[in-house]
Amino acid sequence: MFTKTDIEKYFLTEKNAGLIFLIVGIIALLIAAGFFFFWKTNFAKGAAIPLLIFGLVQAVAGFAVYKNSDNQRIDMVYSFDMNPSKLRNEELPRMKMVNRSFVIYKWIEIALIITAIVLIVLYRNNEEKVFLFGFAITLLIQSALMFSADFVAAKRASIYMQQLETLIKK
Repeated sequence: MFTKTDIEKYFLTEKNAGLIFLIVGIIALLIAAGFFFFWKTNFAKGAAIPLLIFGLVQAVAGFAVYKNSDNQRIDMVYSFDMNPSKLRNEELPRMKMVNRSFVIYKWIEIALIITAIVLIVLYRNNEEKVFLFGFAITLLIQSALMFSADFVAAKRASIYMQQLETLIKK
């Protein structure tokens, strides 16, 4: 049976995941800065690019989830009792869109993982392509990290959406 506690748990877990994602993004940005400004090797410069791009995405997305989770939680718990149609008309469609987005994200991340593996295999012993090798190593790490995080978040979102659907059917 779906309860307000389930809503609370979903959004509190989302908030915590957002905070972790924000911290991971900041760490990636700091490592990217270290690679670019201090280590200055071609490998480090190549490695800095995916760290910078993914770090920005992780920090921004993590901050947004962290910042918005409390308001969403309060709104949905209130709606559970006072305006259940909001769960059906707004929250369920939002969660369906979130779940569709996770499918797209996972396919993009799989493509990036495959690309990184191909680059690693091609350039692992090529001294002239050490920039691309560094790029590929951190692309693989960051893509795998994002895939793992999105896999867990998608599972959580899917369960929450199923709970909403069960409530709405009643």
